[in-house]
Amino acid sequence: MDRLLQLEVFSRTAELGSLSKAAETLRMSNAAASRHLSALEERLAVRLIERNTRRQWLTEAGHELLQRCGTILNELAEAEDAVSDRALSPKGTLRVTSSLSFAMIYLTPMMPAFRARYPKLAVQIIAANRYPDFIEAGIDVAIRTREHEPDSNIIVRRIGQMRRVLAAAPSYLARQGRPEQPADLARHDMLIYNLANDPYSLRLSKGNAVQTVRIAPTLDSNDGQVIRGAALAGLGILIQPRYIVQGDVLAGQLEPILMDWELPLLTMNIAYQNRVGLPAKIRVFSDFLVQHIREHSLAGIWMDATRPATHTAANSGRSIRKQNP
Repeated sequence: MDRLLQLEVFSRTAELGSLSKAAETLRMSNAAASRHLSALEERLAVRLIERNTRRQWLTEAGHELLQRCGTILNELAEAEDAVSDRALSPKGTLRVTSSLSFAMIYLTPMMPAFRARYPKLAVQIIAANRYPDFIEAGIDVAIRTREHEPDSNIIVRRIGQMRRVLAAAPSYLARQGRPEQPADLARHDMLIYNLANDPYSLRLSKGNAVQTVRIAPTLDSNDGQVIRGAALAGLGILIQPRYIVQGDVLAGQLEPILMDWELPLLTMNIAYQNRVGLPAKIRVFSDFLVQHIREHSLAGIWMDATRPATHTAANSGRSIRKQNP
């Protein structure tokens, strides 16, 4: 049991980036956590974590052990779930990553109700527009929009599809005019999400007609909220998923343009590691999120939200239409 505790201290320290945070999570003193980590390094005769007064980082041996012990600890947790009340009352910490926009619009508002139903389960939200590695980052659930997962051990559950929208503030349109055709966008001030697939090229369709327009950014950013803020300030025309700007559109702060032309659909997925038994904390979170989206999304955002389609990364590329992040 001491060996397992040593591995858990090491794993939590690596995932959280702090020995003191790991100790707090495991409800032990910093001194006790430090002893367990030192004992593990002494037993293995190798340095696992380098640290100084300002930061800490994993050694090559530490990265190798983290991947291997993550599997061991997950299997142990799943075994405990099978014979305890966690299936009905999950506990521990659930680490979720999503874009900042999705976290603000969906995850944060649902937390009070989720915590009320599952009070023993703490949630850590990592807002990131890049896709961190599940094992190295200690991620349990990721909300993703990429077309496929390179790791066949990742399960993808589709939340649904939504349209993206071109929109601008009334002040911008009054000053610069309203585009009437896709080609007009080339002369407008464009606000671009630079992590999209080919962000400086827009493919728009209307019936059988398809037009591709090259655009240049007045401002580009790796975060949708920066783009939204710039559009609200009248800086230019944005291209964003409808869920990010629907409230602004309904409030009259942004006006959709070229509504008879369609951009490629965006598909939103829940992703998690493939395991022998799905941990209860992942199952209840995924189900709760899907239900929350169904009940609390503004009308017109999702085309087919929350249809229960689950598939592995191996076949996800065949069942999901092309989308941008």
